[in-house]
Amino acid sequence: MNEDKIVTMCSPFFDLLKEETGMIAGIDIGSTSTKVVLLDNGCILCKMRVLASDAVAAAAGALGKLDTEKGYKIQSIDRIAITGAGASKIHQDIFDIPTVKIEEIMAIGHGGKFLSKRDDIIIANIGTGTPFIEVNQNGIAHIGGTGVGGGTIIGLAKALIKTSDFNTIMDLASKGDLSRVDLMIKDIADTDISFLAKDMTASNFAKMLESATREDIAMAIINMVYQVIGMLSVFVAQSRNKDSIIVTGNGNNNAIGRNVLGSISEMYGIHFEFPEDAEFSTAIGAVLAASSA
Repeated sequence: MNEDKIVTMCSPFFDLLKEETGMIAGIDIGSTSTKVVLLDNGCILCKMRVLASDAVAAAAGALGKLDTEKGYKIQSIDRIAITGAGASKIHQDIFDIPTVKIEEIMAIGHGGKFLSKRDDIIIANIGTGTPFIEVNQNGIAHIGGTGVGGGTIIGLAKALIKTSDFNTIMDLASKGDLSRVDLMIKDIADTDISFLAKDMTASNFAKMLESATREDIAMAIINMVYQVIGMLSVFVAQSRNKDSIIVTGNGNNNAIGRNVLGSISEMYGIHFEFPEDAEFSTAIGAVLAASSA
């Protein structure tokens, strides 16, 4: 089990939590990583991301690290709120602390609402896949989603460039040339087509030169995944008469992906917002959902 990130600071949860909620741990157990946030009466004390092959072990291990490395005693935690795909594998209280399961859609909605500080939003939560969640005065609803997400990047990279290490994929992609893999508009037209510039993709992976490198292919994988997510975001936003999308989940931190979404934003006028701590959004939302229940 590898510890990826620990940040310790206290930030107010404004009026979203009930007073005197005590110390609550929110745990988002994903397919590739587990995120943990620790809150005490409305203040974020610590955020941690842990990688492990076993999601349940990662959740327990992260809480253990809060105790042994950060000084937050497990016995002082009053409640634990768990969410994410891996939550289904936990069938009892963790460390004998009252543990509640929160539906992931609700956790994503509450977390996105808190981080955006807005009540009427659409969220694209880029994790292994990408669900779209609507939050408004009527509550939190799952609009739809796609199986395309971070898991797609990992799977295609494993098949095409023989690595599933995300940092390696990103490093390779940063040096890649998309035009050696994708068929570009300039390859099929002498001028721009409508508002589509000549240097834009006409068809993903349609060129695939024999000389294309691992770097080029890594770039093309990330570009394709974020183009799919970006265009679906546009359609979802337009269907709800919105002009912005809140991006949460691990995919929020992908610099290359952000650039792709930025290009789509310029073309279609849909603004993508990337709130701070977005990778912890679902864990934060689990705490909020548990506290408002």
